[in-house]
Amino acid sequence: MTTVLEEFRLQVRFCEDFGSHFTAQLLARAADDIEAGGIVAQLTANWPGHPRADAVSLRVAGALHAAALTGRDAMLAVEYPHAKPTWSMDRVWPLAEAFLRREEAWVRAFMKSPPQTNETARSTGLASAYMWLAQLMPQPFHMLELGASAGLNLNWDRFAYAYPSWDRQSVIGPMMPTVVTGQPPPWRDIAIASRAACDQNPLDPANADDRLRLRAYVWADQSARLERLNAAMELSRETGLKVEKADAAAWVAAHLAGDLPPGTSVVYHSVFLQYPPVDVRTAIAAAIEEAGARTRGDAQLAWVRFEPDSILSGDRSSARYVLNAVTWANGQRSETILADVDPHGRTMSWCG
Repeated sequence: MTTVLEEFRLQVRFCEDFGSHFTAQLLARAADDIEAGGIVAQLTANWPGHPRADAVSLRVAGALHAAALTGRDAMLAVEYPHAKPTWSMDRVWPLAEAFLRREEAWVRAFMKSPPQTNETARSTGLASAYMWLAQLMPQPFHMLELGASAGLNLNWDRFAYAYPSWDRQSVIGPMMPTVVTGQPPPWRDIAIASRAACDQNPLDPANADDRLRLRAYVWADQSARLERLNAAMELSRETGLKVEKADAAAWVAAHLAGDLPPGTSVVYHSVFLQYPPVDVRTAIAAAIEEAGARTRGDAQLAWVRFEPDSILSGDRSSARYVLNAVTWANGQRSETILADVDPHGRTMSWCG
């Protein structure tokens, strides 16, 4: 199992790869602090779960970002990237280390909840999958999102998209900046009859503490991501959509029980399936497959997955993230890889 220190060092590389030099340097200093037996070592000692799956390093980074965003530590706030684009980790880390020591109890409480970012830029992939489904499957669509966090991506059809062929730039909603290669299906207006979602720990965009937690887990030097998040949270507050607190396997089984409604029920999720244990993933798949076998007439089913290929294909050596769609029509199953996708939604290469 990955140790806490290894998880911090690994996350440093991830942050560099995804363009957050601030978070990479912050976590590198935190990793050094672990080796020196400092406050980060104390905060993470005897971690009860799996450090990598629990993203322990990002919990520490999230606590510090929350303190900067709220001014809980005024000195830290003025040295963070949102206030000082010319930030220096030589100035930031001593303040961060002092805050962790001074506010240890608050930091420990913050670290109890897992990171949630609800990355809205993944919606370019999700929207592309729905446009693809609209060419093949009956409408209206009944949307069922698993691991939805705050449910921001339930509003994917109300977002603006930078993909020129869709001509969605004028839409009132956050702009999704994904660079698209290949040619996804053209945008078309679709009928959505219902929107529902679940999460084990749902966040409410109308709740100030939940909004702060979502903002805190955006890497502090990625202001465009934070702006998209803020816009998506405001849109979510306007639409009033709520995420149900539930186990994904039980929730999807209940929603797919009995006769499916006319149109197409679409179960979907993005960078979610790697987190539930194997038995839960197996139960989710079993419930969906069983419902797919029962599809008849104008009541069909689709399963859209924006996930690591290593989870979907079982090839542990694969570093790809893919957009994958499984459809059932009259009990007949079909599976298609639609695109290679970036896990943060920065790029998408359409191949469907």
